[in-house]
Amino acid sequence: MPQTPHRWIRAARHHDRQRLLTTGIDVPVLADLDAHRWLRGPYTAAGTLLRALVPTMLARRPDLVARHQIEILSVAPELRELIPATRETLTSLAVPAERTRFYSRMRTLRHAHGLVDLLDAWLRHLDDGPRCLVVENLHEADPTDREFVGTLLRRADPDLLHLRVATATDSVDEPPGAVAVPILGALQRHAVAVDGDPSQPATELPADPASRARAYVDGDCVDDDPAVLTAYRELPAPVRAALHDDRADELLATGQWSWRLGAVALHRERGRAPGSTGADALREALEYCVNLGFYHATLDYGARGRAVIDWSGQVEHWWAFTTKMTTSLMALERPLEALDLYDEARAQTDSGMVHMQAAYATAMIYTRHLETGKRDHRKARAWCNAAIAFARLAPNPQDSAANLVFNRNGLALVAMHEGKLTEALDLITTGIASMEDALSDDKHLLHRSVLRHNRSQLLSALGRPEEALADLETVIAIDPHYAEYHLDRGTLLRRLGRLDEALESYEQASRLSPPFPEVHYNRADVLLELGALEQALAGFDRVLDLDPEHLDARINRAGLRQGLGDVEGAWADVRAGLALDPDNGHLLCVQGQLELEADPEQARRTLTDAVAADPRLAAGWAARGVASYELGDLPAAIADLGHALELDDDPAVRFNRALALADAGRQAEADADFQACVAADPTLAAEVAEQRERLLPA
Repeated sequence: MPQTPHRWIRAARHHDRQRLLTTGIDVPVLADLDAHRWLRGPYTAAGTLLRALVPTMLARRPDLVARHQIEILSVAPELRELIPATRETLTSLAVPAERTRFYSRMRTLRHAHGLVDLLDAWLRHLDDGPRCLVVENLHEADPTDREFVGTLLRRADPDLLHLRVATATDSVDEPPGAVAVPILGALQRHAVAVDGDPSQPATELPADPASRARAYVDGDCVDDDPAVLTAYRELPAPVRAALHDDRADELLATGQWSWRLGAVALHRERGRAPGSTGADALREALEYCVNLGFYHATLDYGARGRAVIDWSGQVEHWWAFTTKMTTSLMALERPLEALDLYDEARAQTDSGMVHMQAAYATAMIYTRHLETGKRDHRKARAWCNAAIAFARLAPNPQDSAANLVFNRNGLALVAMHEGKLTEALDLITTGIASMEDALSDDKHLLHRSVLRHNRSQLLSALGRPEEALADLETVIAIDPHYAEYHLDRGTLLRRLGRLDEALESYEQASRLSPPFPEVHYNRADVLLELGALEQALAGFDRVLDLDPEHLDARINRAGLRQGLGDVEGAWADVRAGLALDPDNGHLLCVQGQLELEADPEQARRTLTDAVAADPRLAAGWAARGVASYELGDLPAAIADLGHALELDDDPAVRFNRALALADAGRQAEADADFQACVAADPTLAAEVAEQRERLLPA
C-alpha cells in the first residue's frame, strides 16, 4: 500500500474506538461523524457533514453549492431551507400515484462522487493545510454512507484530507446484492489498520440501571456497551415503549426531516403502538427512500414494516411495504427474491390492482432483470397480457386508460427484447395517442415523457435517427433537467455527424447531474474525434478518476498517450487494462505498438494475440503489418496491411502498404496506393511525392 494518512480503527466497543479515533490527530478536524444508520438512516454521516459545512460554503462559495445542489439536497434534505432546488425533473416532482420511473441504484454513487468533488474544491478554497475527517460506526452505516466513505478513501487528495474511520471488527459484511463500492476492500487498500486494546476501561456509566437504559434510548440505541444493553433489556416493556415514544417526540420537535429516516422510525417501531404509529413512521421512511433510490434502506424499512402490521387489516400498508421491497430488490439485482414476494402477494389477495402491478413487475423480471441466460420473454409476454387484462377492470376510465398504456409499454419492452421492433414501436405510438385522448394535459406527465423517450430509442434502433432526435427534443422541452435525455441527445447528434452539438449536449448533461463516467467518456470520445487531443486526454483522466475499471476509457487513454509520446503513461494504462481483461485486443494492440521500436519480433507476437482476440481490429492488423515490414517480411507485411484496409480504408495504412509494395518491386500497385492516399488525404501529398521519387522509377 502506498503511504497513506488514512487510518482504519478496529475495536469491539465504542469507548475503545472513540479513544483511538481521537488519538494522534495532528491536523484540524473537519468534522467528527457517527455513521450509525439508526440515527438518520441513509447518509447519516454525509448529511451531518453537509449540515455542518454548507452554510459556510453558501456564504463564501455559493457557486460550489449551486453546482452540487442535487447531491447536497439528496443527502441533507434539511438544507432545502437554505438552497433552492432549481434542477427538479418530472421524476423528482411526480406524485406517488404517477411515479413510473425509479432511479438506478448507481445514482447514489454519483452523489458520492459529487460530494468528494465538493469537499476537494472546498478544502482547496480554504488553502490552509489538511483536515481530518473522523467517522465512527461505519460497520453500522447504511450502504449510502459506506459508498461515500469508500469513494472518499480512494479519491481524496491526501494532502487535503486525512480519514480516520472506525469499525467494530476487521471484517465488514456487505449487504446482499449489487454493491458499487465494497467498503471492506476500500479500507484494506487505502487505510492503515489500527487495532484497539480491549483492556482499556470504559467511560463511567450512570450508576443505576434505569438511568443507563434511558441514556441508551436518548442516544438513539447506538451504544454497544454490554452493561447499557443489559439495563435496557431488563426494563419493563411498557417503560421501554414510553421512553421510545418520548424520544421520538423530542426528535420530531426539532423539525429536522432526516431524523424520520432513522431514529424516529426506530423509536416508533419500539414504542407503544408499533402496528400503527410505528408502521406509519416506517412507511414514511420507506416511501422517501425508494423515491430517492436508497434501496437498501427501503428493504430494511419494508421488512420491518411487514413485521409490525396485521396483513389482513392493513392491506394498504402491507402492499406498500411489499411492492417497495420488490422494486428495491430488482434495482439491487436480486430478482428471484422479488419473484417470491410477488408469488406471496398473489396468494395473499384478490385485489385486481395488486394482481395488475404484480403481473407487470413479474414480466419485467423475466424480460429484463434475470441473468441473461435465464430470461424468458414468452413468460414475460404472458404476464404483460395478464396485467393488461387487469388494467381493463379499473372502475375509473382515466385510471384504466393510464394503466393500459403503462402495461402496453411493458409489452413493447418485451417485444423489443424479442427483436420485434416494429411491434414495439406501434404499441408505444398507440399509447402516446391514447394518453393524449384520455387524459388532461397535466396528468401523467412523467409517463408521457417516458413513452416518447422509449419511442426515440426504438426509432434510433430502427435506423431513423432524425425522427428519434425529434422525439427526444420534445421530451427535453418538457423535462429539461433530466441529464440522461441530454446524454442520449448527444449520442444521436454524434451519429448524425453533428459533433459540436453532440459535445454541447454532453456538457449540458454533465452540468445537470452529479458526476457519472458515461457522460465524461462520451464527451472525451467526441473531443478525440474532433482532434482536441489534450482535452480528450483530460476527459479520459476524469473518467478513470471516477471509475478506474472503465475499460474503454483505459483503452482510449492508452492509445492517446502512446500517440502523444507518453510511453510511460501508455504502458501504465496497458498494464492496468490487461489486469482487468487479459485478452483485450485493443490493449494488446497498444502494447504491440509500444514494443515495436525496441523489439519488433515481440511486437509481432503481441499483435498476433491482438488480432486473434479481435479479428476485426484494423489497427491490430496494420500494426502487425508494420512489425513484419520492420523485420523484412514483406509478403506478411503486405498481407496484413491489405487485411487492415479491407476493414478500414485508412490513408496512413495505405501509405504504409505502398512502401512495402515498392520495396517488394510491385511498383504499379505501390503507385496506385500512393495516388489513393493523396486522393483520400491531400495533406499526405508532399510525403507521397517524396517517397514516389525515391522508390518508383520515373
